[in-house]
Amino acid sequence: HIMEPDRATIVEQIIPKSLKVQLYKALLDSHAAEHGARMTAMHKATDNADSLLKELKLTYNKARQASITNEILEIVGGAEALKG
Repeated sequence: HIMEPDRATIVEQIIPKSLKVQLYKALLDSHAAEHGARMTAMHKATDNADSLLKELKLTYNKARQASITNEILEIVGGAEALKG
């Protein structure tokens, strides 16, 4: 015959173990939630940086084009002044 503990002994052993498992699961869930929040924040930061980079490139290209246009106007103006 296999000896099995009585019901009270089983309950005395299972309840503390069950509590430990539940606390450990809560700790793991909390840790996973923290990582999820960090990942979401980093995705948003990356998206914001990409958006800012596009805006800065557009601003730079507009300023560059304006500078080129001014140089061309100065050259044409100088050439016209020499002609006439």
